[in-house]
Amino acid sequence: MPQRKKNDFQVLVGAKIRVVRKSKGLSQKELADRADLIDTYVGSVERGERNVSLQSLGKIAGALGISPEELFQFQDVDVENDLYERKQAIEAHKALLLGRSLREIKMVHRIVKDMLGTFDAEKEGR
Repeated sequence: MPQRKKNDFQVLVGAKIRVVRKSKGLSQKELADRADLIDTYVGSVERGERNVSLQSLGKIAGALGISPEELFQFQDVDVENDLYERKQAIEAHKALLLGRSLREIKMVHRIVKDMLGTFDAEKEGR
């Protein structure tokens, strides 16, 4: 059976869902539970393998705490490079920390955690 070619729009929507889900610190299972969907379904939507219904998109948007229209704003989605660049940045930070003491690593962790909390609060308008 020939593999179906992924639709570019499906891939973009799936990538957007993944970006938002990860920014909220949710696993696919947690998102699926919140949206009353099956986790394997959410995974296939994120990979652009499903022609997702408007009803399911509405559930996903609600579970992510965003408006449905935000699922179609792709300026922060780079399907090809996003994952690669994230891994590169994480590896660079890991290399910086490897030679440091445990005390320094814990301090960096606290600072980064505080910074991310500030970013999240700004996004939520606090």
